[in-house]
Amino acid sequence: MQDGTLEWMCLEALTRELARPAIEYEGAWVSWGQLRTIAVRVSVLLQRSGVHRETPVVFVPRGRPSAVAALLGMLAEQRTVRMVYPFQSPASLASELSQLEPAVVVAHAEDFSPAVRDALRMCGAAGVALSELDAALVAGLECSRRVERWGAPPKPEIQILTSGTTGPPKRFGLTHDMVARHIVAANKNYQVGELDYQTVPPMYLYYSLANISGISGVLPTVLRGHRAVLVERFSLESWRSYLRTYKPERASLPAAGVQMVLDSAVPREELAGVRVIATGAAAVEESVVRAFVARYGIPVLSSYGATEFGGPVTSMTLELYARWGDAKLGSVGRPIAGAQLRVVDPETGASLATGQEGVLEVIAPRIGPDWIRTSDLALIDEDGFLFHRGRADGAIARGGFKVLPETIERALLLHPAVSAVAVVGLRDTRLGQTPAAAVQLKPGAAKPAIRELERHLRDHVYATHIPVAWRFVEALPRTASFKVDLVAVRSLFALSCAHSEVS
Repeated sequence: MQDGTLEWMCLEALTRELARPAIEYEGAWVSWGQLRTIAVRVSVLLQRSGVHRETPVVFVPRGRPSAVAALLGMLAEQRTVRMVYPFQSPASLASELSQLEPAVVVAHAEDFSPAVRDALRMCGAAGVALSELDAALVAGLECSRRVERWGAPPKPEIQILTSGTTGPPKRFGLTHDMVARHIVAANKNYQVGELDYQTVPPMYLYYSLANISGISGVLPTVLRGHRAVLVERFSLESWRSYLRTYKPERASLPAAGVQMVLDSAVPREELAGVRVIATGAAAVEESVVRAFVARYGIPVLSSYGATEFGGPVTSMTLELYARWGDAKLGSVGRPIAGAQLRVVDPETGASLATGQEGVLEVIAPRIGPDWIRTSDLALIDEDGFLFHRGRADGAIARGGFKVLPETIERALLLHPAVSAVAVVGLRDTRLGQTPAAAVQLKPGAAKPAIRELERHLRDHVYATHIPVAWRFVEALPRTASFKVDLVAVRSLFALSCAHSEVS
């Protein structure tokens, strides 16, 4: 084992002073000794389940200390960890796990629903249930019946489901070496001396561990000596409490959180010590940024990245803001970490001139030397600043999540009353965009209630995919070539409001 490897970093962290506080969760501090106990317990249970270290562990992590401890323990053993998003219905989670055919699943106790346990029995998988602050094998799922044989052991990875930046979501593997060098070691924002950790404000962590934003927040924080305030989901109340308690100079908000602060008229004095607000994972409307800066006098600095890039590839920094000020509001900054960007014609692939809008392509050296085609529309101005202009593939950027209309449409078509459906994105000042569905029913079918369609969808898609506006139509509008006319569909919602409907 070498210094600087992810294995070494995790082991070093787990051998810190046992009483030293590591993570604040729901108002109480969890020590490094408690995290170590959970990490060791999970390691023992994985061994008892019969899976080899080379066998991927499917992990369904919630934003809790036990999940962080389990992850550190698995990475310390050089295991491949295959992430699954936790906030979905039992039926949807069971379906995703069935498709993955895992040998073992580590999840929180409440996520082992009857549907999930049935799915794992069919797969022959073992189950390790996390609680606070312990872990146990799931009754009836103590031993894995899946046998995987390897030639040369594969390089360990953290496998994450992409959000659609380079096409339909897919599992993407980040090697442990790449995570150690380019996500942990290269991030200078998180360096804290071992004797200074008590005086430096903890980081406020709210992104899911199952995505790249969560990995990029949690691992540098805990592995480089920071304390953390961990929340399962972002809430404005918990964020304000964090500011009042710890008075950080640098704070972070999800894209939707910027509008939430404005809507709630948070008093200026609560943000008095904050010098900068960092945001990412989704674009923030320029008008929202201008309103925030006007009210609080604090710059909102955005970045742009993706799982497929191994993290961010552009960033707006305080130095850039100090030089350019409001002239670059709405930009996600300039390239970082050696990244190269270009904008190309979506049809020919030819590079476009400065200031022209097209499809963005990226070289991310941490991944490789090749250009990566995205599904994002963008332009690069004469000063090298990137401006994100939406999705070329029609994907809906809802807060930090990218929602493919086709995913919702396919799920709705499984409802017995639905004949055809079209989903479009509606502009939303808080979330950026939200999905809306136009539904054509089968002849003679009784019109289902909106709540019924929402319940149906929750069994098949994530909660972020549930439309906020609905229209029932006799027939979907179509073009001369009989394709769905999305412009006409969008016009149906010109006067829409959440959960409205017409026949």
